[in-house]
Amino acid sequence: MVWPKAIEGRLRMIRFLIGFLTAVVLVLLTLFCYVRFGFVDPRADAEPGSLETKLAMPALDASVDRRAPNMKNPIQPTEENVLAGMKIYQADCAGCHGDISHPHSTFGDSFYPRVPQFVEDAPDMPESQNFYIIQHGVRLSGMPGWKTSLKESELWQVTTFLNNIDKLPPQVLAAWKTVATEPETAGSADAGTKAATKDRRTDMSGH
Repeated sequence: MVWPKAIEGRLRMIRFLIGFLTAVVLVLLTLFCYVRFGFVDPRADAEPGSLETKLAMPALDASVDRRAPNMKNPIQPTEENVLAGMKIYQADCAGCHGDISHPHSTFGDSFYPRVPQFVEDAPDMPESQNFYIIQHGVRLSGMPGWKTSLKESELWQVTTFLNNIDKLPPQVLAAWKTVATEPETAGSADAGTKAATKDRRTDMSGH
């Protein structure tokens, strides 16, 4: 009488496992079909859903925290280094992330997800993680990896600038205000939009 009960218990466990695995396969298949057959909204100007809003940033933070090497910033936050980082930021980042003259870039609002506005909300992650994001970028966000365009020392200078963006020395702050108001270097949304429009027209004309 003992063996039949034992066998029956094993059969119940097997049936449970088969049902569980079948449910998992169905969920994965449903997600695949949802993505593959065009049910995902491709528009960049659509508002992120509540579930995505709650999960995306914590998931990104956890991923970067897991992968970013625990490195110490090799450069000191001297006025010279912060100033150098500001100039790089103004030339390459301000059009999307905002600057001292344009704290909120409307051009950055055209991305999905929306681009962080660092003048309004300074980065609070460790420098090693900020460096990792600048170096490698963030997939499916429009944030490029800068390791092929900037030297490692320049990446650290930008990182240092961002780490001090809400507490800049008076001299750097004054220099930033000057640079940000120059037409050829201003990181305004208008400048970013005009540059993007010019690139599109160039591509279309073939010149």
